[in-house]
Amino acid sequence: MEELKMDSENDASVCPAHTSERKSHHSEQVKKNLISRLNRIEGQVRGVKGLIEKDTYCDDVITQISAIQSALNSVSKILLEGHLKNCVVERIQEGDMDVLDEFLVTIQKTMKK
Repeated sequence: MEELKMDSENDASVCPAHTSERKSHHSEQVKKNLISRLNRIEGQVRGVKGLIEKDTYCDDVITQISAIQSALNSVSKILLEGHLKNCVVERIQEGDMDVLDEFLVTIQKTMKK
């Protein structure tokens, strides 16, 4: 699966200043990449459902679930990288240090999986 490298030149993800209505703004390239990955994951989940309906051997189903988890982790990594490089940095530059605690909570939630 092709990884999309993000950097400031690529403008992968830019979040607006901390507001009550926070939104993430991704470049069209990143958005297209994420949607494509999620569409594949959606298909994999439907496939697992079909395997269970067909009474497929448990080990084979678990292997497919593991692949889905890996694919979801890849999506999370892309989002986390863009968030850190853009949203978090921007808010720190604006003097909003609370973003660090928010980001650490997000990392903790991600690592529980």
